[in-house]
Amino acid sequence: MLASYIGISSLNSSCFPPRPCFAKRKPFAVSAAMSDDPISDWILSEGNATRITRTSPIGGGCINNARRYDTDAGSFFVKTNRGIGPSMFEGEALGLGAMYETRTISVPRPFKVGPLPTGGSYIIMEFIEFGASRGNQSVLGRKLAEMHKAGKSEKGFGFDVDNTIGSTPQINTWTSDWIEFYGKHRLGYQLKLALDQYGDSTIYQKGKRLVKNMAPLFQNIVIEPCLLHGDLWSGNISSDKNGEPVILDPACYYGHNEAEFGMSWCAGFGGSFYNAYFEVMPKQPGFEKRREIYLLYHYLNHYNLFGSSYRSSAMSIIDDYLLMLGV
Repeated sequence: MLASYIGISSLNSSCFPPRPCFAKRKPFAVSAAMSDDPISDWILSEGNATRITRTSPIGGGCINNARRYDTDAGSFFVKTNRGIGPSMFEGEALGLGAMYETRTISVPRPFKVGPLPTGGSYIIMEFIEFGASRGNQSVLGRKLAEMHKAGKSEKGFGFDVDNTIGSTPQINTWTSDWIEFYGKHRLGYQLKLALDQYGDSTIYQKGKRLVKNMAPLFQNIVIEPCLLHGDLWSGNISSDKNGEPVILDPACYYGHNEAEFGMSWCAGFGGSFYNAYFEVMPKQPGFEKRREIYLLYHYLNHYNLFGSSYRSSAMSIIDDYLLMLGV
């Protein structure tokens, strides 16, 4: 949820193949062995470096620690978390890898995930040099749509592993029906979490009633599983030094493409973004009526993560839909 990647080495739409110094690196892997310094060990072996010249801390996140590693083979971006095992970073790496393989929009390429000897875990990835701005909104919209169009799944809706949305578990069990998936593994999960965490039976009961009756919102449209970033807000969007958009810190899964706009309330998407997006992925009937059903998932998650200041937004969306649907 909160950005924890700030990068420096260049990647743009014309250089998706690994740069020369990365050419012999193996695809993303999970570490099975343990050493006193597994991060440096990987950089100095499979990372093709012979010398680490500098490491420096990087700010920007509230969940993980981040450092830049400068070497004679280029720079790496490393995130560590002393309290969580490798599963969280494995989910992130698989998501980054899936987006990278679409060859559409720039993402930092993941290289290695493993445990730390004193507890916790790490992820090593490509370091991207960011530009001075978030880049062109229309280019972002077009490239995001191209990723959605290219990233398809024959397994249905979900992902190969569960991952996290911020620090909240995100369940990605493969499901053939989108309404069932979204109702159970997105809205239903968050509603149950609010009940368990706050004893909020009102939002739980009303929310469950919405889930049970939301099918009319999806009538007369085609819903195909598209690869989603899953947590696309302004902190997870940047541009490289050439102005090409970069997206990072994903919570990937395959879902309805419209669900990608669920964090639009703090993403700053403008008209040029949506116009460019819909030129590639045409807007479907009822889009405006469904917009807030996708905002709801993220408002509920913010409520569960950060407390009651987000409850009223979630409750308002639920009440409006119950009135609209006549239930």
